[in-house]
Amino acid sequence: MKKILYLTTVVTLLFTVSVFAQKVNKLSKQEKKDNWVLLFNGKNFDGWRQCNGTAMPANWVIEDGAMKVFTGEGKKPGQGAGGDILFSGKKFKNFELSIDWKAGEKANSGIFYYVRETPGEAIYYAAPEAQVLDNENATDNKVDSHLAGSLYDMIAADPATVNPAGEWNTFVVKALNGKVTHYMNGKEVLSYTLWTKEWDELVQNSKFKNFKGFTEGISKEGYIGLQDHGYTVWFRNIKIREL
Repeated sequence: MKKILYLTTVVTLLFTVSVFAQKVNKLSKQEKKDNWVLLFNGKNFDGWRQCNGTAMPANWVIEDGAMKVFTGEGKKPGQGAGGDILFSGKKFKNFELSIDWKAGEKANSGIFYYVRETPGEAIYYAAPEAQVLDNENATDNKVDSHLAGSLYDMIAADPATVNPAGEWNTFVVKALNGKVTHYMNGKEVLSYTLWTKEWDELVQNSKFKNFKGFTEGISKEGYIGLQDHGYTVWFRNIKIREL
């Protein structure tokens, strides 16, 4: 009996691992019915390019079915190498975006939406940022609104919802007619409404108060983007559905 139970357990675990593996960079039948589409196929950078550029930056590679950004040649940790990237296939307005991310030690990066490219300016110049961070070890972990999942420098997310460096997290952002909600690992962590008096107050109380891209107003549609902040971060299962 013990042998049968042991074999049953092993088979169950193998099946679970197999099912999980099949879901990486794949859409389930239900997701397809719900109009989700993949923005990353797990094999190459089709559809992606440098922000304000045409090709993929050299400090991005595909590793184990994930996009990996790392410290660029000649740079020190924390120094980006101009490697901010966009999914350039389409601009999005109302959407639900889901991304798995994993931080390397001391890592710092960001997930952006409504990106408006501005020549000579970084990706964060005119786009809201959901923070990606090694909350425990990163140098930028002293301010609550700089922790992972937060609307960077504006609204703090609950750090208890975030897995540590080296472990995968699933971040979801839903944007519908200006109402935006962040979710981390299945839990809602914050919400806000763009293009309102409250939003303007958030901007004025943040580092973006003198950013022309913010004072002119966040675009009502734009690209999805990922940041090169000079640290190692992995991204996978990047998918979106329009609402």
